[in-house]
Amino acid sequence: MNKLLTLLIAVFLFNCGVKTQTKSTTDGAPVFQDLFNTSMTEGVQCYRIPAIVTAPNGDVIAAIDERVPNCGDLKYSYDINIIVRRSSDNGKTWSNIETVVNFPYGQSASDPSMIVDEVTKEIFLFYNFMNLETEKDIYYLHVVKSVDNGKTWSQPEDITPYIAKPEWKNDFKFITSGRGIQTRSGKLLHTMVNLNSGLHLFGSDDHGKTWYFIDTPIQPADESKVIELTDGTLMINARVNRAGMRYVHRSTDEGKTWTTTPAPELIDPGCNASIIRYTDTKDGYDKNRLLFSNAKSEKGRVNMTVRISYDEGVTWSEGKTIYEGSSAYSDMTILDNGDIGLFFEQDEHTKNPFVYFSLDWLTDGKDVYKKARK
Repeated sequence: MNKLLTLLIAVFLFNCGVKTQTKSTTDGAPVFQDLFNTSMTEGVQCYRIPAIVTAPNGDVIAAIDERVPNCGDLKYSYDINIIVRRSSDNGKTWSNIETVVNFPYGQSASDPSMIVDEVTKEIFLFYNFMNLETEKDIYYLHVVKSVDNGKTWSQPEDITPYIAKPEWKNDFKFITSGRGIQTRSGKLLHTMVNLNSGLHLFGSDDHGKTWYFIDTPIQPADESKVIELTDGTLMINARVNRAGMRYVHRSTDEGKTWTTTPAPELIDPGCNASIIRYTDTKDGYDKNRLLFSNAKSEKGRVNMTVRISYDEGVTWSEGKTIYEGSSAYSDMTILDNGDIGLFFEQDEHTKNPFVYFSLDWLTDGKDVYKKARK
């Protein structure tokens, strides 16, 4: 009876929007915290499209679509907002829901993604916008910025003219959800998709003051993530629908030209995934790793798995299964304490848990960290 009463109180507090807390483990195994689910807010049909970063001060910011009248994508819903929850203790407790972007009914914002500028300590949050009342099926590409670790955000800026061609106005185009990167030179880079002409990179060389477009189409590729390798090569890990696996594109000339190879070891049902770097310094030397999360299945979005690579994505481990059941979009971040944070869609979009686990658990004790660098 006492256990039932405790459970009912916990559910009540969660649905009232107060801070929620996870139970910790001592072995580094995954700890789940359901941040957004369909029972949280009356009138909201679902939460979709997770994005997560670790802010310069160590706070964790989890952003997602709040899809109000239905669970449809941007062109099908007249009310989608971008919301966040924040954690200041490596994901153990979380703030109430905070709204970042909320346009009037008939105008929707969808597909959040973020880049942390480690030089200026600013966070850029990108999303796709549509006015379904006046310009249905016309996609615009927006960004907002935070200078205080995600506590407050700027007014939206329309960057469509700078990162898309004018003749693409009526095309199905969108910024990939999840995250972009900052290279070692300080450049900000991200991916956007035009389903008529392929994947493209866009970026900024002045810390987000201006944005530009790299006019080199990359195919095959749908929603994709870019990462910088240790030798400066840019690598894109790409979703390709109906292929049953990921594709990898590499550029050694800052995105002007690309080589393409299939990655049959990275089986995939055609779903957005995440790839991030985990580097630590020990005894004066960098130990480089890449982490990759996806629904590890050729068909059907199931089996959320995290893998690790020690050779810059040439080979990958078999990985550890985080959740065997229904799993879709995912995003990862390295927490300030060195743990790995995973934010993903679960159980047919009814749940969106944050999961944290240790590198030690992921590698069965065969790898350790000293101090993580995002």
